[in-house]
Amino acid sequence: MSAARPLHMVYGGTFDPVHRGHTGIARAARDALLAADLEVATFDFLPNADPPHRAPPGAAAGHRVAMLWLALAGERGFGIDLRELRRGGASYMVDTLEELRGELGPEAPLVLLMGEDAWRGFDRWQRWQTIPRLAHLLVVNRPHADLADPSPALAALAREHALPLSQLAESPAGGLCTLSLPPEAASATEVRAAVTLADTAAIAAQLEPAVAAYIARHGLYGAPASAAS
Repeated sequence: MSAARPLHMVYGGTFDPVHRGHTGIARAARDALLAADLEVATFDFLPNADPPHRAPPGAAAGHRVAMLWLALAGERGFGIDLRELRRGGASYMVDTLEELRGELGPEAPLVLLMGEDAWRGFDRWQRWQTIPRLAHLLVVNRPHADLADPSPALAALAREHALPLSQLAESPAGGLCTLSLPPEAASATEVRAAVTLADTAAIAAQLEPAVAAYIARHGLYGAPASAAS
């Protein structure tokens, strides 16, 4: 058994906009790691520039980063890594993890956090088979009725790479851990629709007040002019 080392966590996404589901996943992962007596050296949200598997973001990068900072204000241990925005172009996680691995060295435990919805599409990511050689995967499962079953390739990956959370710090990469949470209604698509419709109840339920105020102030996602005044 290798000596435990501090973990380096990354949580990628468009964050368009960041909502309570995003911060809830990150908070639950952080708390689970600390409860397992694991040391977390860095825990960075990683906004992407041009997501290749979805439509372009509805808000410019500067707005998405500003909303992230507002959502994370007062949260313990979280940061924001802007490397994909600085790099520009299509954002492929494998490129980012290769860059991080080069910076951290071969022995540092690197962990990619993702939600269950992202995991179900993982085998469509660029060079996805390379990613477990660069980082551990920590998949947070919030039950979704509309998600298809994992593909055979993903089911095999989950079986072959299964690792207890408590052992993440003992190797640099290659493990897959799961963390189950209660269902979460928030989604960026629903948030954008709620903003467009001025659905104040849905906005309040899914967004931090500072993020909701920022969206209104800047008229993002079709926010009504009266809300932005």
